[in-house]
Amino acid sequence: MKVVVIGASGTIGRAVAGALEASHQVVRASRTGSVKVDLEDPASLDGLFDEVPDLDAVVCCAAGGPLVELASAADDEITAAVQGKLLGQVALARRALRQLRDGGSITLTAGTFPAPLPGGSLGALINTGLEGFVHNAAAELPRNLRINVVSPGWIKETLDRLGMDPADGVSVAEVARAYVAAVEGTAQGRTIRLP
Repeated sequence: MKVVVIGASGTIGRAVAGALEASHQVVRASRTGSVKVDLEDPASLDGLFDEVPDLDAVVCCAAGGPLVELASAADDEITAAVQGKLLGQVALARRALRQLRDGGSITLTAGTFPAPLPGGSLGALINTGLEGFVHNAAAELPRNLRINVVSPGWIKETLDRLGMDPADGVSVAEVARAYVAAVEGTAQGRTIRLP
């Protein structure tokens, strides 16, 4: 398959692109790479599909969001976070469904956590919104297209880099396997959670 991985310069994106390259033609895209795309810039999303046509799968790993205290978060902080991670991925999916080959797939990234997280209310809103979008959008996709979302939780390598206990996370290699399974499998409208 020909697959574009958006966010391929990040921790998860690098691992996912590497795992997919074992069996597929992978195009790495990011805000800083040779194939440029920014979820907050609709023109760059359109440009991506002009630059990289005839895709079988779109994988988005470029989905970060800030931890902000609900009581002190400014409206513009909330709007910016929703625009990038939630609405940006929705815009990507809308464009992908018009461009993918028949039977292709879209895999997005959420990231909910099993227990409430201080400063995580905005992230919970965005991630739950993505999961609801994917669940419902699956019923609307034409041409046997599929859409799923991976919700990885904490990544061991990220926790280690932050000086936190990596035992509370899942390895980036295991997360990458979940994305590969979403691309190569038959799941439709699912949230793929990793502990």
